[in-house]
Amino acid sequence: MGLISGLLLLPLAPARGVVWIAEKLQETAERELYDPGVIRAQLAELNRDLDDELIDLEEFEAAEEKLLDRLHAAQKRCDVDDRR
Repeated sequence: MGLISGLLLLPLAPARGVVWIAEKLQETAERELYDPGVIRAQLAELNRDLDDELIDLEEFEAAEEKLLDRLHAAQKRCDVDDRR
């Protein structure tokens, strides 16, 4: 980056920094959202809640379906990443 362009783009530096931070936060959130280990732990916790009668079968099945959908999506993402 040249001196002139650096000076002209200097007012945008804070905005670029905020965008960079937002991108990193999104990457981290997606990594956690689609981490198979995290999803399996949530499934195990859900099973404990059902066993301890903290939730009923209907709530369990709805939450389990969402978690299994996330796990399936995580596996697809891994397959796509492996092909790259």
